[in-house]
Amino acid sequence: MEKQTYYISVGSRGISQIKTGTPFELEIEATDDEIRALRGIFDEMYNADVMGFLRAHVPFWEYHNDRENDIIDRNLMNVYQMLYDLGKPETKQHIESMGILTNYDGENHSTM
Repeated sequence: MEKQTYYISVGSRGISQIKTGTPFELEIEATDDEIRALRGIFDEMYNADVMGFLRAHVPFWEYHNDRENDIIDRNLMNVYQMLYDLGKPETKQHIESMGILTNYDGENHSTM
């Protein structure tokens, strides 16, 4: 499959092929399958966010015992690893400067 350029906003979980369409942080080259895998991770994070919101309204459930937060954390690392792998040189450099993948083992990498 042919790779195309995509513009990604991790914070808003946005994926666009139009550079001026939305604010973006990172630029990648990806196939349709890779974008579907990235979208799948973003969707998992959204679902965990909803569950975390509901959990937040249960006063006796402690924050540090929150499975949803663990899912979001793991998927965020998966997202950054995937963006690093697919990233243009500027994207790779930016992610390296963040130091976010320094201790990441990659075991939970996306299911492309």
